[in-house]
Order: sequence, then C-alpha cells, then structure tokens
Amino acid sequence: MTLLITGAAGFIGFHLSKKLLEKGVDVLGYDIVNDYYDPTLKESRLKILQEFDNFTFYRKDLCDFEALEQVFQKHSITKVCNLAAQAGVRYSLTNPFAYQKSNLEGFLNIIELSKQAQVENFVYASSSSVYGKNTKLPFSVEDNVDYPISLYAASKKANELIAHTYSHLYELPTTGLRFFTVYGPYGRPDMALFIFTRKILAGEPIDVYNYGKMKRDFTYIDDIVNGIISSLNHPSRYEIFNLGNHRSENLMNFINLIEKYLGKKAKINFQPIQPGDVPETFADIDHTREILGFEPTTTIETGVKQFIDWYKNYYHIT
Repeated sequence: MTLLITGAAGFIGFHLSKKLLEKGVDVLGYDIVNDYYDPTLKESRLKILQEFDNFTFYRKDLCDFEALEQVFQKHSITKVCNLAAQAGVRYSLTNPFAYQKSNLEGFLNIIELSKQAQVENFVYASSSSVYGKNTKLPFSVEDNVDYPISLYAASKKANELIAHTYSHLYELPTTGLRFFTVYGPYGRPDMALFIFTRKILAGEPIDVYNYGKMKRDFTYIDDIVNGIISSLNHPSRYEIFNLGNHRSENLMNFINLIEKYLGKKAKINFQPIQPGDVPETFADIDHTREILGFEPTTTIETGVKQFIDWYKNYYHIT
C-alpha cells in the first residue's frame, strides 16, 4: 500500500505519518510548509519523518494542480488522507482568501486526482466547527450543519458536500472526519494549550474568552491517529465520523492542569467570546464506535502532562 498524506508536516499529519511509517507503510508526504505558524516546528517534524526509508516528501502546494498530478502519475497511490488545510477560526476573519485557496481549490484538486487514480479510499479532515451554533449536545453526525459561523467552518462543510458529490457521481469512497480540539506533543502553536503554556512560562497574561465559560471536547493526538487509521482501513461509499473524546472539559479546569504540570500560576485576562467561537463542543461518538471501533483512552490529565513534558524538552526548559 502506498498512502498519500497531505499536510504531512502539520500536527496531525506528522503523527499519522510517523505511526504508519513505523508499521512499514509507504508514505508519500505532501506539504507546502507555509509560515502560518513557526515553520521551524514543521521542519522538526519533517526531520523525524525523513529518517524513515519508506517516506517520500514533496514540498509543494496543493493548489498547484500540475505538480500534484505529477505525483499521482509517478506513484501508484492506493489511498489518500487529505489533512492539508488552512486551519484556524479566528485567522479566517482576517485572511479569508487563504481558505478559498487551500480548503476549496486545494481540496478539489486532490479529490479530482484521487477520482482519476481510482484510489481505494479518500479520507479527509473536516472539523467540529461545522456544528456552528448547534445547541443540542452532544454533537451528532445526524445533526443539521447548515449554519456555520466562520469561514473556516463553511469551508469544511463545503469539503463534505464536494466529497458527497464525488461519492455519488463516481463511486469514490470518501470519509470525512470531524476533529474535536486535537492536542498533544508537536501541537499547533496557535492553539490554546500551546499559547497558554508559552505565556504562563514567560509570566505573561493569557486571554481567556467568554470569561472562562467555555467547554471543549479535548482529544489527544494518539486517539485521533487511531481513529484516522481505522477510517483508512474501512472504506465506505460516503461517511462522516466524529473523532472526539466524548467528554466536554471546562476550560478553567484545563488551565488548572496546565498550571499544575508547569508548577506556575497563570495571570488571566478574561475577555468576551470572539466572533466565530462557540461556547461548547461535545462529540457524540456512538456512530464512530459502532463502525470503526473507535475508543479514545487518553485522559485530559495524561494528555496535558505529556504535552508539557514534550514542550519543556523541545524548548530546553528546566
């Protein structure tokens, strides 16, 4: 099996690639390695992946159709996992065209070439943000998701619609994975755990939105990777799965854990909720359990500690 993973230098793409490479799978990594956040972290991930003989990397843009087409022509690609995307809810408020390029044009390029190559399975990253202002908890894949409240969420909903069209017209097996607040070692610096850790260590105040009345279904990266691999191994005509921890954690309790494992108190600057944000996320994973056998096992306590341990080691903090 030859698996193409786009966004391989990203947080989830790196961990997925590493796990599959360790299993002996031939992985083609594809990533533009842009500067949305510190490229040094992306290069550190890539350095680890490039130690594997069964890893081939292409530093190219998903929006460059001809470059992507050449990769499909050069390799006999069995399955595709499209994790490349412009991430971030707040960034979409000020940089909308980044989402139009990566999440719409780039997505169409990869799914069209996957169709032409007749791949066995096309798995792609969606997001819990598609649930928008849904007030029914926990969020179920059967819920209506027609009312996104950020351009990022709208682009992910569009991906699901495009995938459905390709599955319907061309019988391409597609699976969309709605990720719920993924965290862990080598995580994204634009996410709360990374930001809070850095600022607390620096003695800087942290901004806590909605005056701390936020809840998130934090899901550890190892559990997410297991869910992705299960979905890759279970092709279906068209599917959507929630990949979450099935626990909605209070943000202030989350901050308390960071303080505990850093051994340092946070200076908190309470703020109103930001445009595009939702006060709570909570994944209903019954469908994912039933079809994929998905069962997250990492507690928030364990996950936060493992991130803090990694952060201190990576940035040489004693």
